[in-house]
Amino acid sequence: MANRLIRATALLWALLSLVPGSADAESWLSDRMDVFGKVSAETRIFPESGAHPGQGSHAGGLSMEATAYIEGDGGNSFTITPFLRFDAGDPERTHADLREAYFLTYGDAGDGEWELRLGIDRVFWGVAEARSLVDIINQTDLVEHPNAKTKLGQPMAHLTLSGDWGVLELFGLTGHRKRTFPGEQGRFRGLPVVDNDRATYESADEEWHVDLAGRYSNSFGPLDIGLSVFDGTSREPTFAPVVVNQAPPLAVLAPHYEQIRQFGLDAQITTGPVLLKLEAIRRTGGRNRMLQEEDYTASIIGGEYIVNGPWDTNSDLSLFAEWLRDDRGRNATDALANSVFLGARLGLNDEHGTDFFLGVLDSRETDSRVFNAEFNRRLSDNLSLHVESIAHLEFETDETVRDTSRDSFIGISLEYNF
Repeated sequence: MANRLIRATALLWALLSLVPGSADAESWLSDRMDVFGKVSAETRIFPESGAHPGQGSHAGGLSMEATAYIEGDGGNSFTITPFLRFDAGDPERTHADLREAYFLTYGDAGDGEWELRLGIDRVFWGVAEARSLVDIINQTDLVEHPNAKTKLGQPMAHLTLSGDWGVLELFGLTGHRKRTFPGEQGRFRGLPVVDNDRATYESADEEWHVDLAGRYSNSFGPLDIGLSVFDGTSREPTFAPVVVNQAPPLAVLAPHYEQIRQFGLDAQITTGPVLLKLEAIRRTGGRNRMLQEEDYTASIIGGEYIVNGPWDTNSDLSLFAEWLRDDRGRNATDALANSVFLGARLGLNDEHGTDFFLGVLDSRETDSRVFNAEFNRRLSDNLSLHVESIAHLEFETDETVRDTSRDSFIGISLEYNF
């Protein structure tokens, strides 16, 4: 899918270059086009050897994400954001994707406004810090980071209606994206490895099933609230073992994507320095970790407390506390779905944009916990440094996450913005 999208984008740019009156076209583009992006060099160091053969103790690579924004007549615009990743450690992490490639137009609708996006885009829903339960439009680009927050571009028609009554978003989605997974040489994987070429779908339309989604959001004084619904192909697969007929026989995991329906609620109450947050979903049609069909409810309840100028400085300190609950218990597909999250973010508000983050996610079902530390700082107008560390503790006592028990790492990346 990603290769087809990239070829289509290359063809589009080739057609633009052949527009008659190239001098006029070049002048028109120079006045209306803005290009920006980033190039990153990254290395990850794993202090422990991998749990499976073939896994390395060091991984390095390069990535690039660039956005071209072209504004047409009447405020219409076209945005394209290709992404490329090269990884020296895991061939499956070397990949390309179109994060965005959409046409945008808008206008008045009575006392309100309407906006239409056609193409490939990314949409985020949610208010929680540790996880985002309601965020379901885009597929997870899991090879990018184990926190599952990076998303693949999704083909869609996205209509937004807004007015004094709130904001209503309607989505038509097709061209389902398969979740990316580490390969045999990659970290953050189980055994057997996942073979995306053997993915199956509950729907006879497979990846071309038309998914429908909608979200209503509004603000009532200190309360910001969003109500969402999704009906279509799940972004989260279940897995079935498959034996590949070769010599010697090889076992792999084949992803399977069910048809689900999800209702979501996200809310935030802001009262001075205190932000109270809630995310909750009700999902039907999916399967649990034991591959049994089970409807379930999950929620995240928590808050954020902001301290301005702690210790008589210009800094800002944010403290987080969240309770994650999934009523499937140990049968939840996420081993850390029933956890307590505590975290803190310190922004120095200096000329270099320095900030620190420290968090821990502690499972209430097992003894497993994950520590996460991050440091960010601009080195110049264009160059910035990002350092992070993720440590897995007590994972070897829990069979659901034992495969990644030795995947604690330190990551360093230099990012050049243009």
